[in-house]
Amino acid sequence: MTGVDDAPDTASAHRALRDAFGRFPSGVVSACARVDGAPVGMAMSSFTSVSLDPPLVLVCVDRASSTWPKLRERAEGERLGISVLGEAHDATARQLASRTADRFAGLSLVDGVGGALFVDGAAAWLECSVAEELPGGDHVVVLLRLHAHRVLEPGPLVFHASGFTTVAAAPAG
Repeated sequence: MTGVDDAPDTASAHRALRDAFGRFPSGVVSACARVDGAPVGMAMSSFTSVSLDPPLVLVCVDRASSTWPKLRERAEGERLGISVLGEAHDATARQLASRTADRFAGLSLVDGVGGALFVDGAAAWLECSVAEELPGGDHVVVLLRLHAHRVLEPGPLVFHASGFTTVAAAPAG
């Protein structure tokens, strides 16, 4: 086992830890909204459901993100669109994660209530607002209150070992 308490704070130690975390497959979501009429958003793989009553989900955002403050400000009084990206959205996920390219060039988007913005063809849409933020090391843990949802057709996109894959259909029976 590699000890993380004694590991030097180096790029190689962080890469090794990311590789260990990457062994856990996760879904991929986008968080998007219209801010001053323009689409703003990002891709995230740290997402989970939290509670049915009240309906809550959780995302984790890098503290260094320049996008999250814009979305947070919008979602405090209005709504944020969480799209569970579908199996055909691997290029969309990369585009929404880009730090340099136009994240929305060529994407088909659907406007929701209160500024929420959804990716067309997603596996599910969740209309949310920020309920609470908590410190989480180099990330912010964001608890989102769910106001509405819609389940759509495609299967989910999965992030695993720093790459994208899909979920194989379970055999009938």
